[in-house]
Amino acid sequence: MKFILAKKVHMTQIWKDEKIVPVTILEAGPCVVTQVKQKEKDGYAAVQVGFGKRHHVAKPQAGHLKNIGPVRFLREFRFDKEAPTLVVGDQLTIAQFAQGDIVRVTGTSKGKGFAGVVKRHHFAGHPHTHGHKDQERMPGSIGSRRVRGGPIEKGKRMAGHMGVDRVTVKNLPVIKIDAEKRYLYVKGAVPGARNGLVMVTTL
Repeated sequence: MKFILAKKVHMTQIWKDEKIVPVTILEAGPCVVTQVKQKEKDGYAAVQVGFGKRHHVAKPQAGHLKNIGPVRFLREFRFDKEAPTLVVGDQLTIAQFAQGDIVRVTGTSKGKGFAGVVKRHHFAGHPHTHGHKDQERMPGSIGSRRVRGGPIEKGKRMAGHMGVDRVTVKNLPVIKIDAEKRYLYVKGAVPGARNGLVMVTTL
């Protein structure tokens, strides 16, 4: 499995086979391997990867990265059986990917703030007439049908905080690779805002 950390640059469109293809540009790597976990010792197989630069880190993190230097982001890529044969300090670059690879991109979605049920859960709302003044976008009854004032069911769809969720988009083909700029052109949309961190893996 190929894997790397990347930064979302922006969306655009390019020509391919006389068709316009929407793509997201990801600035991938270079990443450094900061830890390799084995199933026998740590309970699961994974590779921890560092991406980006920063000047100062907390003392515990500085001790963890004493032979590498401070990095901005740390993320783990888990494996079902065994971790690949990598050692701490190895570099992961965009060179491992090729045009035509099918990748899976995981990121954090944009924050939408506090949202009502119509926007958050696509409720239809109430009619505009027949006694529904100022009630068009309200959720309606949320209590138990059997007991007046009964408890609200767990997981009830209601208004609340929307966005800032971990989102994974699968089956995105790599359309183009710019090795000089470290750009990975992935077809379609990718979760998150510009300059957001994403995890890219092959299926």
